[in-house]
Formats: sequence, C-alpha cells, structure tokens
Amino acid sequence: MTEELVSRLRAQGYQARVVPVQRLHDLRREIEQFYSQGFFDQEFYRERLAIFAALGTPQDLPDARSLIVVAVPEPQRRITFALSGGEDGEVSFVVPPTFFPMTALNRQVERLVAEILAPGGHWVSRIVLPKKLLAVHSGLGVYGRNNLCYVPGLGSFHRLVALCSDLMCPDDDWLGLRQLERCENCRACLHRCPTGAITADRFLVRAERCLTFHNERCNDIDFPDWIDPAWHNSLIGCSHCQNACPENREFLDRVEAGATFTSAETRLLLTGASFDQLPPEMADKFERFDMLDLLEVLPRNLRAVLNVTPSSRHVPAHQAG
Repeated sequence: MTEELVSRLRAQGYQARVVPVQRLHDLRREIEQFYSQGFFDQEFYRERLAIFAALGTPQDLPDARSLIVVAVPEPQRRITFALSGGEDGEVSFVVPPTFFPMTALNRQVERLVAEILAPGGHWVSRIVLPKKLLAVHSGLGVYGRNNLCYVPGLGSFHRLVALCSDLMCPDDDWLGLRQLERCENCRACLHRCPTGAITADRFLVRAERCLTFHNERCNDIDFPDWIDPAWHNSLIGCSHCQNACPENREFLDRVEAGATFTSAETRLLLTGASFDQLPPEMADKFERFDMLDLLEVLPRNLRAVLNVTPSSRHVPAHQAG
C-alpha cells in the first residue's frame, strides 16, 4: 500500500516518502542535540523549534503506524500594491514558495492521501513535525548549503506536508543528513546572503541571522538595528539564496499572479488594520488567496520594503521603486 500511495501521488505531480512512526524519537533527539551543541540561538529555538522538542512519542499516537511526508510543487507568487493612481504608482513583490496558499493546499494534500488510503480502511491526519528534517532523512530530498530542502525535479520550490497514519510501513529507509553534491564546490548562496546567515564552516545556517526568521515575526516586533533596510527583498521570506542557487534555475520563471490591492487598501494595510477592520472586498482577497495568516506580518514588512515609517498614512508614488 505504501508503494501504491507514493505512485499515485507521483501521478499527481507530487513526491512522497513513508517512514515508521517510531522515527519520531529520532527527529526529537536530533533537534535536542543540535540545540545542546549551540547550533540554535536561544530566541530562534524558543520561537521555532521548542514545539518540535516537545514532540509526542509513538506511544502518544497509539493508532499511528507511519509518518508521511509529501512534496508539492509550488511557484512563487506576485502581490501588487497601488501606491497612487495609475500604473506608475504600482509596485509588485514576488513571494517565494511555501507562504501561501497554506491552509487550502495542506487540506488538499490531506484529502488526496485520505482518498487513496480509504479503500484499505486507513485514516490519515496532519501532524506538526520538522518537515525538512523528516524529508531529508526519508530520502525525499537533500539539504542545500542554505539549509533549504531540495527535492529532485522541484528544486527548493515546493511545499512539504507532514501526515501520520495507521498505514503499516514495512520498510525503514532512514538516511543520514545529506547535502547536495553541487554545494561542495558552489558558494552562490553564501555570497548572495546579505546577513551572513550562510557560512562555509558549518552545516546549519545561523538561523537567527536569516531574514526569513525576522520577517515572519509579528507586527509588534521591530526589525533588529543590524538589518540594513536595503536587504529586504520580499514581503515575507527571502529570495536571495533561492534565486542565486543553480539548482533552481529552471523554476525561477514560475511566478503566478496573486492579489492586487488598490491604493486605499494599501494605505489601510499599512496602518496594521485587523481582518475585522477590512472592507468586504479587501477581506475577500485575503480569504480567496489564502493570505489570512499573513496579516500578522504584512503591515510591518510592507513598510520595510517600501521604507515607510509606522506613522505614515500615505505612500508617495516616488517610493514605488
């Protein structure tokens, strides 16, 4: 059944691997070891990884028999903001993969896997796991020097979805951590990273220096003073290392159109308005493009990329570039 699952997902353009649920032990232990060895900054660990260190054990999931990780191809998406009347007052930002649509795509994958497993009487459910770590250990992908997960045929332009199931997993192909062979003689992402997050002397990046970590934080947390405003390049996430990577060359042109906001909507967004304060048409855009989670970070990040202060209520057209 595991082979059928992987085969049918591949027919949909997805890639997947299945490992025994007992590997939960290994995922938790590995994160704890990295932390104890000082590879994770305290603040980063507390905000991003502590939840994984508290992973349940297989005994906490008595009916689960396997962990499933699925890689879904995902393009970049362009969001456009009108800063004044006319096309000259518009500015667009390309958002790297994985940030949206999030909820809808995760549910879509869960439903698809459930449909495939249903004839065998199996259940499936999403689970919070360190997905990149699981993907690399399962053989689905390998790490790049930038610590992104690269899947053959998808580069780093994909979304990982983690599931658990009562599906039996007869094989246990648990691999060690691996890096792309190309990375041995390539320094493209290292040279492109403006913050020094990627270094040549360690396998793990300095996550606390990564722009993605800082622009995924809530609106009420200011960017550190050491971040040069010129380094900002995306409304969320960071495209520097992905765009510089030779493994991603064939995927860079895969950009889909996302939401477009009027000048009035842009001004309202810059004030930090909550979802309840959005006019119906604007709220519909956030729901339709599955961007609701981004409301927690977009106002601050948009001000950063536009170099607009929090007190601003109008964005001059000359700042569109």
